[in-house]
Amino acid sequence: MKHFITSESVTEWHPDKMCDQISDAILDACLSQDPKSRVACECLATTWTIIVAWEITTNADVDFEKIIRQTILEIWYDSEEKFFDWKACDVQILLHTQSSDIAMWVDTGWAGDQWIMYGYATNETDSYLPITIDLAHKLARQLSKVRKNWTLDYIRPDGKTQVTVEYDGNKFVRIDTIVVSSQHSDKVTQEKLREDIKQFVIKPIVGNMVDGDTRYFINPTWSFHIWWPAGDTWLTGRKIIVDTYWGIWRHGGWAFSGKDATKVDRSGAYMARYLAKNIVASGICDKCEIQIWYAIWVVQPVSIYIDCFGTEKVELQNIVDRVKSSFDLCPQAIIDRLDLRRPVFKSTAAYGHFGREEFNWERLDSVEVFKSLL
Repeated sequence: MKHFITSESVTEWHPDKMCDQISDAILDACLSQDPKSRVACECLATTWTIIVAWEITTNADVDFEKIIRQTILEIWYDSEEKFFDWKACDVQILLHTQSSDIAMWVDTGWAGDQWIMYGYATNETDSYLPITIDLAHKLARQLSKVRKNWTLDYIRPDGKTQVTVEYDGNKFVRIDTIVVSSQHSDKVTQEKLREDIKQFVIKPIVGNMVDGDTRYFINPTWSFHIWWPAGDTWLTGRKIIVDTYWGIWRHGGWAFSGKDATKVDRSGAYMARYLAKNIVASGICDKCEIQIWYAIWVVQPVSIYIDCFGTEKVELQNIVDRVKSSFDLCPQAIIDRLDLRRPVFKSTAAYGHFGREEFNWERLDSVEVFKSLL
């Protein structure tokens, strides 16, 4: 049956993503000095103000305000003309240590709360992501690229992309619709902006996947030159669907950014993706979703559920049994396997947490574990 699926991405300069990057920059700063730091950091941005609140237990000596302002500067919010300035904005910092009731269990490597995490992979792209979110991320990266290299010097930081794909059953057919919205100087005409984005952003990414019937909506609201946060209020963790699989498959509902790996809502989701990707790459199925459920103060998952949506070549129970017998899924074992005490998290805070080979949870080093089931 013919059907359509849509996914969205945003640039690293999107203000929600800036909040994510501030949260993860603080986490990385702590981990770089004290790998056993406990951090759960939330950031809110509004007009000329950044408010950062978190629980933190660390031996690191970090200038948090400096980290916050430096991150804002890297995103190029550096003048009144841009409605926000890294030097002039007000920064408010509120922090406390982790609850001792939770810490005493996390110290043993057990789960500190109850969580349900999902991981997903499909062989329809080289990234093992659904083609819609894969293309949306690539378009967002390209939009950032033409801003950074001054190909389009009138482009401003915030930007969003959206891709709608037509399927026939499970088979990709064509790209139906592409949406790109970009902040811009008020000196550029909409006609030039739309022509340039189609030539320099869309065409290099989608190539021959479009056809004469593909629809393009480029800055459909016309004017988009008022920069954040003059236009809105922003928050860490508000792009969790962009961060994962764009709701094509399920999500446990938890944000990742600003949390160290003892928070199983982050490390468990990474492990679930790692398992799903290795299962699909082994050839025993075309797509795989895995659910891992933890209960507070229980060391191993309460349950593991796997669905290959009818594409499996072996019994699903055999796959579940292989996961249980071959992988220790207690929180500390996940941290050790994926080496999650390193300061690598700021780079996850834009363009999705999955699909990029530089992350350990994207490694394909357990393929043989599942391939032997054939």
